[in-house]
Amino acid sequence: MALIRWRSVPHLRANSIAVLAGSTANFFVETGAARDECGPGVDIYSTMSGRFVSPAKSSVRPFMKIIRGAVFGAISLLSTAFLIVYAATPPASKNVDYPYYGGDAGGMRYSTLTQINAKNADQLKEVWRYDLGGVATIENQPIVVNGIIYGMGLRTIYALDAATGKVKWEYTPPPIPGRNPRGVTYWTDGKERRLIVTRGGMMDALNADTGKLIPAFGTEGEVNLNEQLRGPASENRVTMTTPAGIYKDILITHGGVNETTPSSPGDIRGWDVRTGKLLWAFHTIPYPGEEGYETWPKDAYLKAGGANAWGGVSIDIKRGIVFATTGSGADDFYGGERLGDNLYANSIIAINATTGKKIWHFQVIHHDLWDDDFTCPPALTTMVRNGKTVDVVVATPKTSYIYIFNRETGEPMYPIDEKPVPPAPTAPGDAASPTQPIPRMPPPLSWQTITENDLTTRSPEAHAFALEHFKKMLSGPQFTPPAFNKETIVVPGFNGGVEWGGLMTDPVHHVAFFNANREATFTSVMERPPAVPGGRGEREPHSRYRTQGYQSFVDQDGYPATAPPWGTLSALDLNTGKYIWQIPFGEYPELAAQGLKDFGSQNYGAGVVTASGILMIAASVADSTFKVYDTKTGKLISRTKLPFPGMASPATYMVDGRQYVAFATSSGRARRSPEKGSMLVAYALPQ
Repeated sequence: MALIRWRSVPHLRANSIAVLAGSTANFFVETGAARDECGPGVDIYSTMSGRFVSPAKSSVRPFMKIIRGAVFGAISLLSTAFLIVYAATPPASKNVDYPYYGGDAGGMRYSTLTQINAKNADQLKEVWRYDLGGVATIENQPIVVNGIIYGMGLRTIYALDAATGKVKWEYTPPPIPGRNPRGVTYWTDGKERRLIVTRGGMMDALNADTGKLIPAFGTEGEVNLNEQLRGPASENRVTMTTPAGIYKDILITHGGVNETTPSSPGDIRGWDVRTGKLLWAFHTIPYPGEEGYETWPKDAYLKAGGANAWGGVSIDIKRGIVFATTGSGADDFYGGERLGDNLYANSIIAINATTGKKIWHFQVIHHDLWDDDFTCPPALTTMVRNGKTVDVVVATPKTSYIYIFNRETGEPMYPIDEKPVPPAPTAPGDAASPTQPIPRMPPPLSWQTITENDLTTRSPEAHAFALEHFKKMLSGPQFTPPAFNKETIVVPGFNGGVEWGGLMTDPVHHVAFFNANREATFTSVMERPPAVPGGRGEREPHSRYRTQGYQSFVDQDGYPATAPPWGTLSALDLNTGKYIWQIPFGEYPELAAQGLKDFGSQNYGAGVVTASGILMIAASVADSTFKVYDTKTGKLISRTKLPFPGMASPATYMVDGRQYVAFATSSGRARRSPEKGSMLVAYALPQ
């Protein structure tokens, strides 16, 4: 399979992308720097690894003749290959992969497949299932390459036949601390195939055909991500929750680290995919002489932590740019020991994927005191400005603001104003930033402050409970710092806006989709109790104060104490910066049974958009169904039963002409659900 972006083909859509499928599969082509082998403005890359492929050195040369002829309008498209304009017509290939976390290297979560559509989505049936290991919270989005579906369950990394669910191989690595990954990474050079799995502080390289560790990678198949960071590995605490990025032969790792001190720096690092050798490191807490060093206290690089892109990275393969979005410095809610704006925390950063050198950046929160991280990778998509298609990067942090930039230049596509924020007292020794950057457009996905009028009306008792608690807390305008010894409301909250699942895009119609949380949280800053003699706290350097932690503002029954909807699903026209539609998303089944529908719910994973004009998504923490929506109107088309809530993002793919959609489901967060377990489940239309 190949993707082609055309700039000069008169009978095809300008700046569109096409698919090339034939006997030589697994290449994509984009216009960019001209290549002599391909004709003007055409580049070829492997869809599996992102490597540039020279037709002179590969079996793709016969197809380049087809491409060159198409560019000059000299041949017919009726040949041994099929040219398909991206999303304009259905894919002709009988096999279509979903080879990346986020679907493609840019995290668009978009598929050209059209077999499942608005007219038949209600006919989807389960075709196979695979047990993921018992009761757990599974957040792993599987990937699909050459008809094999890869992922990780509670303990086991798996490779299954994507059409039948039959096990190809399983590998159960030794248990280590930390969460299981939200995805895996595939790489090939056309001869060798590797599966890279980041789990806890380790990065493993497996043979994708056998599931065996590759001894030549790192130390017997593993790289310890706590090494080559800062000081001894034993003093670092890296735990990767999202998969490594891949550009050509370079793996990109990006966090995460502790959000309270002691914490490691969130350096973004490039590694040789063959050997595991460290190639470069971008310091998110700058070293002396590096830009941004002055935004931290002197010598902060020696001890400060955080500023990590724990949500993952996206990669512009054509330009060779890594886009990373970072979280706050440590501690999350107290910054007295990291005074300053704290670059490159809370920033979107464009980095040269080959060298690790910064191209541009933009910081969206100065001196974060609210845990307003970017929680997911940015999405690389397109919009139209002044009649021309512009390649853009779209990112949204927990504040629920949406930031859109020109990928190459970092120019904001909508104005962003550096606005004064109301002064407010901080914990002793801290100092909040007097200004913060606020986009004029698009509007935020969620509220930025709440009053008594925004509390729940689920029942009189719930409202009274919420009101009593609310009156005891500090609730000020946005960017009110957590108070010392007083609970302070934070909205949209520590789960606010789009969570780690990420956003979805339609690059043909220039629309972005967001499933977001709309709740409230609270915390406070407090004195740290004396360390227990000989205990861990005595041995490690903590900050002066501790916090109350990440507290949800809920009623007496554990439901959000704010007014619904508690979750939303939105479609944003990137060209205008205006919402096309916004609807409640998710539900608590027991409330729906009482007639309390359209309340929405907390949601995490994302969905996938297809060229047939539908969005397939589960994501709700309590609702064991996946839903299909019309992307133009937001109308609910169908609901399909899942074994458990599908918090992980789905993958959609085609094998032998049949389209599937697969969800990893689990009961870990569904406290009220009577069913317990975890299962990977695939659905398709009846044959």
